[in-house]
Amino acid sequence: MKDMATQDEVVLPPQPRVYQGINWEGLKTLYLREVRRFWKVGMQTLAAPVVTALLYMLVFVVAVGGGRPVEGIAYGAFVAPGLIMMQVLSNAFANSSSSLLQAKFNGLMGDFMTPPLTPLEHLIGFGGGAATRGILVGAVAGLAVLPFAHITLAHPWAALFFGLGAALIMGFVGIMAGLWSEKFDHIAAVTNFVIMPMTFLSGTFYLIERLPEPFRTISQYNPIFYLIDGFRYGFIGHAEGSLTVGVSLTLALTLVTGFVCYRMFATGYKIKT
Repeated sequence: MKDMATQDEVVLPPQPRVYQGINWEGLKTLYLREVRRFWKVGMQTLAAPVVTALLYMLVFVVAVGGGRPVEGIAYGAFVAPGLIMMQVLSNAFANSSSSLLQAKFNGLMGDFMTPPLTPLEHLIGFGGGAATRGILVGAVAGLAVLPFAHITLAHPWAALFFGLGAALIMGFVGIMAGLWSEKFDHIAAVTNFVIMPMTFLSGTFYLIERLPEPFRTISQYNPIFYLIDGFRYGFIGHAEGSLTVGVSLTLALTLVTGFVCYRMFATGYKIKT
């Protein structure tokens, strides 16, 4: 009996690998997985948004004769940054939300949870992949509308700050929506009833001061307004709202949405059930 007990004590299950600090290899693999996922269907994830941006330019700028100048700025140059930001927002959200929801349907969530990745590494991998898609689509859309808008960079720091901030925020919101959703109708509901209305009521095509009440006041509490307004400031050098509020709100939303996603991964929200 003593020999059998000794033998049982010797045969131990393999211990999980211990990573000191960040699991760089695992984080890199997850990030590249998210990037390659949308890159493989580039016609859908890259080309289609660019065509959408060009159609908006055709309707709002070319078809209506260029529109009246806004604050002394050509209408094409005014509307182009808003169109670029629209693509950044929608594509960053779509990447992380669809990735997680498809993993649920295909029974692949265990493939994300089994590797030795911490909640922070999951957050960086999914959020970074979503932000990459948003920024890449925005850059391509910007090049596509350039011949129609003739935009220049008046304040590069603002375009970079608000563009990256918007991509991260919507990537994190997409993570929350993907973990919360149980079917694609839930994602569609968030997109159609939350994201799109907030985007179109954010001054993308107009100055919000021209809106009738109560929409003018509502728009001033719309966080997407400050993202688009700050991003537009980077190109045309004019901001309708407060840049201080915009910068502060962008930093706060990035931290808050990131923390919420971190807690959802840490607690296994709708992952371990």
